[in-house]
Amino acid sequence: MRPTVRFTSLVTLTALAATALAACSSGSGSDPDTVKVSYKQSTDNSIKVMDTYLADIKKQFEKAHPGKKVELVPIKAPDSEYYTKVQQMLRSPKTAPDLVYEDTFLINSDITSGYLKPLDAYLAKWPDWDRFIDTAKTAAKGEDGRTYGVPDGTDTRGLWFSKDVFAKAGLPADWQPKTWDDVLAAARTIKEKVPGVTPLNVYTGKPAGEMATMQGFEMLLYGTGDGTADPLYDKAGKKWIAAGQGFKDSLAFVETVYKEKLGPEVSDALDPNFSTTVRGELLPQGKLGIALDGSWLPQDWLEGSGHEWPEWSKELGLAAMPTQHGQAPGKVSMSGGWTWAVPAKAANPDLAFEFVKTMQTKANAQKWYVANSGIAVREDVASDPAYIQAQPGIKFFTDLVASTHYRPAYPAYPKVSVAVQEAMEGVTTGDMSVEEAARGYDEALKEATDGKVVRK
Repeated sequence: MRPTVRFTSLVTLTALAATALAACSSGSGSDPDTVKVSYKQSTDNSIKVMDTYLADIKKQFEKAHPGKKVELVPIKAPDSEYYTKVQQMLRSPKTAPDLVYEDTFLINSDITSGYLKPLDAYLAKWPDWDRFIDTAKTAAKGEDGRTYGVPDGTDTRGLWFSKDVFAKAGLPADWQPKTWDDVLAAARTIKEKVPGVTPLNVYTGKPAGEMATMQGFEMLLYGTGDGTADPLYDKAGKKWIAAGQGFKDSLAFVETVYKEKLGPEVSDALDPNFSTTVRGELLPQGKLGIALDGSWLPQDWLEGSGHEWPEWSKELGLAAMPTQHGQAPGKVSMSGGWTWAVPAKAANPDLAFEFVKTMQTKANAQKWYVANSGIAVREDVASDPAYIQAQPGIKFFTDLVASTHYRPAYPAYPKVSVAVQEAMEGVTTGDMSVEEAARGYDEALKEATDGKVVRK
């Protein structure tokens, strides 16, 4: 359940708005003793991780607060449609929930729109807030310096690979690529020696939305420099950076994957539900050699998920995504995550924050990180041996935090992200050259940021 952004037609937006308004037609203020909690429900009916977790928190909360009730308001939709529905709901006190699940990459956009309530007064009186790591706190801050959300975990990204496919291709079981060329070389070997298998998946294009931007493009772009400067945004000058050589090299990598048929069929890659196929079919069935993807994948394979795959840790290997030429620090990752936020028009904000406090006790937070295959943002959980040993891969992905980067999630970022997706899609389909896609990005970037662009 990671971010996806794509264009939606006016007709679709209208329909989504109507659905959203109907979902909360009674309004969060209909009962001062009931807290309404909106969250994203998986579109895969077999994935009930969030539903199960919140049902347990609801029981705990109602037991600890006699006379108070929790109404869970699931929104079952792809990520991009979820964002649209939530924003429609937040516009009116009649439809706004009391608590909402917010992606960190959109939080500043919603803050700017006036949809969210600053939480600083609550956080100042909550001792557990001191347990949260600073980088996670920053992800929930607005440009005004105030905090608008409580993070419920973070994530990192790397390379998942099939040990069986690698064995058939004559590739090492302890594969750890040092450069982009190493990744492409392995994919080419798989293509040659293991027919019927997709060598490498890199999410791309508008249908994949933020998965394409973050799991795909940014995992490349942030590995093109020395790791000290943000290649998308000049924070000192408060301007977005036009497409330079690193940007073009990243597009060229994507172009190579699809031009050489090292990736999935373009029609599959541009299917908005392709990530479900990757996790639920291609990886478990040994039909994908390498997947550039996130730390959360095992949540789909746990007992009760509907896609149980207890053998995954024996059948899959993990490798860090290397920097372009192996330059320091040698590896790259991107991190994001989600937060719990209180809408500005919530009728019961105090009750909503009490629910947050119940969710974010050490025990409940740890339970969520493990169930969601998430990375801890509470330092007391991150150092707990029970957390580290709870699931294969947790230590690998937690260790990547030292090499990770965070998106410049300022208000213009969602539009910038779409511009990245369009550039990726152009080179994926072959409709654009790298140079044409880069020029198109620059034009879209100027429009998305009101001309606040610098070339480096």
